Parts: sequence; C-alpha cells; structure tokens
Amino acid sequence: GYRVSLQGNVFGRNHTYMTFPEYNPRKHIKLDPPLNIQSNATASKCQIWWSVWNVPWYLAEILQYELQYKEYSMSWEVALNKTLPSSLPQVEIEATELRSGTAYAARVRCKVSENENSYHSQWSEWSQTTVFQRADVPKVSEKIRNTKTMQFLFIPLSFGTLLYLFWNCKLSSRRQKVSPALTFPRQLLSSSHSIVCTMGILR
Repeated sequence: GYRVSLQGNVFGRNHTYMTFPEYNPRKHIKLDPPLNIQSNATASKCQIWWSVWNVPWYLAEILQYELQYKEYSMSWEVALNKTLPSSLPQVEIEATELRSGTAYAARVRCKVSENENSYHSQWSEWSQTTVFQRADVPKVSEKIRNTKTMQFLFIPLSFGTLLYLFWNCKLSSRRQKVSPALTFPRQLLSSSHSIVCTMGILR
C-alpha cells in the first residue's frame, strides 16, 4: 500500500493535505479501452471481436466486457447494452435482435470483473466503433416455389387418380358379370319364337 498526500504553499506557508492514507493501486485500476474491434454479419447472426492492449495476462483472464450497439443513425443515448458473461474478447448478436437492411454501430469497454476480490477497477473508455449490417435472407425464386407446390400436390392428385381408376375397373367388371344373365332370356325367347313360327309354316 501507499500513502498519498498533496503539498501546497498558501500565503507563503507550506501545507500538507492527506488524500489517501492507505492507497492500494490494485484497487484503483483503469484500463485502456479495447482496440481493433471488428465485425462480421450474416443472415443469422453478427460476430464482433476485439483485442486489449497493455493488460497483464493475470488481468486479461478476469476482465469483463460491456457491449453497446445501436442503429447507425441513432444517438448513443438510446443504444442497447450487454454485459458479457465471459472474459473472451468476442460476442455474437442473434439476427432476431437486428432489423434487416439497417446499419448498426457497436463499441465495447472493459474492467476487472466485479466477482474478483484481489483487484478492482472502473470502466475503461469506450473503444472505437465497428459498423455492420445484417445480411438479407435469400428469397426463394418463383420457379423453385412452383416446383415445391407441385410436389406438395402430387401425392393427393395421384391418390385421387388411382382411386378413380379403381372404381371404374370395379364397375366395368360388375357390368360384364350381370350382362349375360340379363340378355339370356331375351335370346331364349327369340329362339323359341323362331321355332314356333317354323313349325307353323311346316303345318
């Protein structure tokens, strides 16, 4: 620990002012802002990553980050904030949180995690910004849509056609079985009438 005091001369007399009787540097850290922030947006998500500079390795492992992003044309006062759960210098934003065709700006800052007891820090300044835009979801062409529609209708249409042919075949077979029984008496009567007429002539 350290003792911090200020000295000054007032009306020709030296005065000492005690500022911190016990000052521990590890409890008063302010880190440099993250740098090299970059982004890559697709139709499903946006990936953002960055790096930190002049940070010892034992602090880099216990850092926490806060991401801030907004529509590019809006003010930072209405930006959305995300405190990231991991000390990894990266984050993903789901596409459902972004409007299609709208440009966004994002920035990030860091500090020692609040869960850490050995060190304490305040937030760093904000990093430079990165600009990204969600990619549009590709539209299905009219030809592909029509093909899918035909595939969807093919099964019920095929089933209906087969059912129609089945019933037609069944009805045709019934007619073929019934016709001889119905025509037989008529043929028989016609033959009998011919025989009777012939016999009458012979007589």
